[in-house]
Amino acid sequence: MALDNAPAVAQVWAWLAEVPDPEIPVLSIVDLGIVREVAWRETGGRAQCVVTITPTYSGCPATEAIAESIVAALRDHGVADVRLETRIAPAWTTDWLSEAGKERLKQYGIAPPVRGNAPPVRGNAPAGPAIAPPAQQVIAVGAIGRGKPADPVVACPRCGSTQTQCTSPFGSTPCKAMYRCLDCLEPFDYFKCH
Repeated sequence: MALDNAPAVAQVWAWLAEVPDPEIPVLSIVDLGIVREVAWRETGGRAQCVVTITPTYSGCPATEAIAESIVAALRDHGVADVRLETRIAPAWTTDWLSEAGKERLKQYGIAPPVRGNAPPVRGNAPAGPAIAPPAQQVIAVGAIGRGKPADPVVACPRCGSTQTQCTSPFGSTPCKAMYRCLDCLEPFDYFKCH
């Protein structure tokens, strides 16, 4: 395919927005914020689609599956030459989750992250809603006088109660913690802030 005939960058973003995250399939890789940039380059007289991604953390076991899904999805739409680039700085943060993605997490039964203080750094991603102002972080003073961040106030995704308790900082994937609601008594995952 010649560069003149390449699909619009916005179209490629739309195709990528249909690629589910392998660990949390209710989220797309675009909702998750790991797709940072899409560009077309001419290589040897042919159009090459370059997709830049930022893994959620180094060593994430889903990174390879996501890369394969991106290439497969674009090839299914007729893009034969796909090149993936990994950008590790700035590091991925849960602040890059889309608002629609946070709502999908809640509907899926996973409490979304509660803070939002990093500006979006999305390359040429389609514009989205503004990020909320920074949340204040509560500091609990420990017995030896050093402050440490307190557990965040996490609303239950089922009943909305903020009367919740962290039962384990480790969940089914490294990005989640286990919580339980003290009102409806249901356990749930919380997507930890990074």
